[in-house]
Amino acid sequence: MGSQERTMTLATGQQSNRRRSGFTLIELVLVLALLVIAVSIVSPRVFGFIRGRALHSEAHRLLAVIRAGQSRAISQGRPAAVWIQAEKGRYGLASETPNPRSDSHDIEFSTDSEIELSVTGNLPTTVTFRDSPAIRWLPDGFADEGSANQLELRDSAGASLWLVGSLDRRTYEIRNQTN
Repeated sequence: MGSQERTMTLATGQQSNRRRSGFTLIELVLVLALLVIAVSIVSPRVFGFIRGRALHSEAHRLLAVIRAGQSRAISQGRPAAVWIQAEKGRYGLASETPNPRSDSHDIEFSTDSEIELSVTGNLPTTVTFRDSPAIRWLPDGFADEGSANQLELRDSAGASLWLVGSLDRRTYEIRNQTN
């Protein structure tokens, strides 16, 4: 017999002729090499996806703060301001005239270190809050005419998203480079 066969006794007491099975070292090295190649191809795309998710998450969080400012102005009957400190990567929401009967519900957020925030747009931003550009929501649900009308979020890879105010000053939406 040219092949290696071994006779084994099974638990039932019968004998079995089986070939010895397993992987050789060369086969294992080849499989590991293929895995390394596959991971090196896929990992940049995964990291790009994660980085892109951070940009989208930040844009949605900022949009939620803007909408919360509008809701607060309407519900409290007093102007509310969404302020933007772009150079520090911070933004927040505050009532312009605090209610003496309730606790302050001011909120503040910082952007991820990989994301740059800036106030852009064609119209000059004349509304400020605490010496920072702001979106001032009036009790009727409209943004003040001098409010920041366009905010840009840019990640370290150069991708960017904009939060743009509508022409009727009632809403803001997220836009990317294609729309």
